[in-house]
Amino acid sequence: MAIDPLDNPLQKASAQDGTPGMPPDLVRFDHVVKRFGDHVVLDRLDFGVQRGKHVTLIGPSGSGKTTILRLLMTLERVSDGVIWVDGEPLSHMRGPDGELRPASEKYLRGARRKIGMVFQQFNLFPNMKVLQNIMEAPVNVLGIGREEAEARARELLDLVGLSDKVDAHPSQLSGGQQQRVAIARALAMRPEILLLDEVTSALDPELVAGVLDLLRDIARTTDITMLCVTHEMGFARDISDQVLMFDAGRVIESGPPEKIFSDPERDRTREFLSAVL
Repeated sequence: MAIDPLDNPLQKASAQDGTPGMPPDLVRFDHVVKRFGDHVVLDRLDFGVQRGKHVTLIGPSGSGKTTILRLLMTLERVSDGVIWVDGEPLSHMRGPDGELRPASEKYLRGARRKIGMVFQQFNLFPNMKVLQNIMEAPVNVLGIGREEAEARARELLDLVGLSDKVDAHPSQLSGGQQQRVAIARALAMRPEILLLDEVTSALDPELVAGVLDLLRDIARTTDITMLCVTHEMGFARDISDQVLMFDAGRVIESGPPEKIFSDPERDRTREFLSAVL
């Protein structure tokens, strides 16, 4: 069913001007609900992320954090509400008279070009060499010439410390090296928004620090907007401009990392942090 954005003042504001006196959000969740059958995973979720900021989502397993990233990557569709990216609807498209209606697959393919995601599992193409893994999407999705795509891929492999693995296959790499390739592959799409979903959870403990250090460097040296789901609280404290604490599909507390980690207001936040720190 079509949604009239003028029926919802919050949607109208996020789509146009943002909160008065504040820069408009690059990403905005407006009254977003996600259900799987009768199970409500996200319950009328409202939050925004400003351009260039790094926001970390923390909370217990099953609280809806990864679902947020999957909705942004258009791997799942919202049940209710609207997601906005850069002032335009992501989850919906505008009809001829301006009303919002569920987005077509063609629309979604175009909308998600601004967004890159690094998953828990590396999801590399096993039959392709490292260089090909990084070049594939820029060539076939963005239409970049192979020469330009290869030059960019080699730059990124140098950035992630794997310039000597150009001709290796994923099976010849360690888990940490495969995740570095996955990060380079996401960056090859030149995303405005980078989604990080527990990117160290599949790694052996001794490989975690190297991947987190790489992500710290990317956060410090680029203007990419980041949304990160992680149980690595030290990493969250280091890179975040804002931390959101989730429980049962809702944000129950948000603030700068020094506030959330040192002086949280909610008992549930304190309880969670005492279990993971």
